[in-house]
Amino acid sequence: MSKQFKDLRKKMSKEAQAEAHQSALEMLQHLALAELRQAQHLSQEELAKVLNIQQPAVAKIEKKVDMHISTLKRFIEALGGELEIKALFPDREVRITQFDESKARKLNPFAV
Repeated sequence: MSKQFKDLRKKMSKEAQAEAHQSALEMLQHLALAELRQAQHLSQEELAKVLNIQQPAVAKIEKKVDMHISTLKRFIEALGGELEIKALFPDREVRITQFDESKARKLNPFAV
């Protein structure tokens, strides 16, 4: 008979439980799009409805290595998130705001 994870966790020390929890949080910070969708408990069909596209298009987006930033932004927002693009340098990190529509409108009120 297989054991449930919650039963195994009860046998772990508090330190081991905390370490396992921290490891899980770190793994959640490095996910592919399909894994991110699954972590949000959404199927491809459900996400397709939110994006107003067909399910095969969601599968295609999840497999792409190179895509438009606007596509990625819509995908992340459909999952309930917000896309933030950063450039990481040895001495600092810089948030790239060029793709932030609200900031672009402030800089150029004539932008469509």
